[in-house]
Amino acid sequence: MPLHVARTVQLPLPSAPSRILVTGGAGFVGSHYLHMLLGSHGPPDVAVTVLDRLTHPGLRARLYEARDAERCVLVRGDICDPELVGELVSRHDQVVHFAAESRVDCSGRGADGFVRTNVLGTHTLLEAAVRQRLRTFIHISTDVVYGSIRAGSSPETAPLRPNSPYAASKAASDLIALAHHRTHALDVRVTRCSATYGPYQSLKGTVPLVITRLLQGRPVPMQGYGHGVRDWIHVDDHVRAIELVRTRGRPGEVYNIGGRQELSVSELTGILLRECGLQWQRVESLDDCQGHDGRFSVDFTKIRTQLGYAPLKDLATGLAEAVDWYRTHRSWWEPLLQQAECGAA
Repeated sequence: MPLHVARTVQLPLPSAPSRILVTGGAGFVGSHYLHMLLGSHGPPDVAVTVLDRLTHPGLRARLYEARDAERCVLVRGDICDPELVGELVSRHDQVVHFAAESRVDCSGRGADGFVRTNVLGTHTLLEAAVRQRLRTFIHISTDVVYGSIRAGSSPETAPLRPNSPYAASKAASDLIALAHHRTHALDVRVTRCSATYGPYQSLKGTVPLVITRLLQGRPVPMQGYGHGVRDWIHVDDHVRAIELVRTRGRPGEVYNIGGRQELSVSELTGILLRECGLQWQRVESLDDCQGHDGRFSVDFTKIRTQLGYAPLKDLATGLAEAVDWYRTHRSWWEPLLQQAECGAA
């Protein structure tokens, strides 16, 4: 996969019937989506350009398996750069927009970067999409925009009640994207997904944080005494749902993506302890941090009935595979431990 810096003139972008610009394609979910597109079971008629800032070495490692020089180009640059964004959007038919600041804990200590990337960066992409008459814009969002709920699951029509600066910045970017559909008739489709886990995830994520701590023989911190509840989904199911939205979704629609596997952090930690053959003495309960919500769950009836989505990876199998992956890929995550103390992409 050739790498080009942001200001390169006349980027040699690949040609194909469908040309897709994937922002944040070196991130956790974005890189898995890229692997799916360029893999043996992916669509044969797409060429991809990845736009990513590549802020630390671990990101490029995520792209290793997706190296396809004929169908993929990697551009190092910023979605807030209007000149670069305008040039790239003009040479593509679709945008799948993953790029975001996503370190929830850090957002409580300073929201400037979250507002800049998640709000201004999304706006920059959308304005270019309108000018260039882009065919489709897929905006990747999150379930945290709905805020914590006591019971049930949030449908796409639920009000947005973000509880952290990160969640608020994502909610704002959702609204800006949908406003461009209503104002400019841009084909915008928004996805909001449950908590995602799998290989190559940031060490700040709950699943890799617990696993890598256990593998190091260190205590496992448990925020909120483990009472917080999330609906968990494997990254393979997440990216498969995104592709359904890209290929079958409708303009102006929001699609929740769920895993139908709700567990508290305490229950999840218990499963991972058993997979590692360890006991609860390794767990250290902490007071909840500012910005952590109590319970998240999304109703994904819409994508199930309209687009035929259903999660395929059960949680027990997915977590066992995750433990095995982090156990056998220490060379990837051990160098990232220092960066993970403040969060990672």
